[in-house]
Amino acid sequence: MVVQAYILVQTTVGKAAEVAQAIGALHGVTLAEDVTGPYDVIVRAEASSVDELGALVVAQVQNVPGITRTVTCPVVHI
Repeated sequence: MVVQAYILVQTTVGKAAEVAQAIGALHGVTLAEDVTGPYDVIVRAEASSVDELGALVVAQVQNVPGITRTVTCPVVHI
């Protein structure tokens, strides 16, 4: 089973496009787009487990320069 999530990203001013491009190149990220509103980038990611998803967010996504905050929203199938 694949675990999927949306990651909402806030960046420093003027860095959204750079951040989206850098995150989009990470293994496990299926989509990264800069957007307007309270978040600057929205990311769709997938992993084989919740732990792997957590590692992707903490060890890779949050280490991209220009990110100030992330919120991870796991996808649920009800």
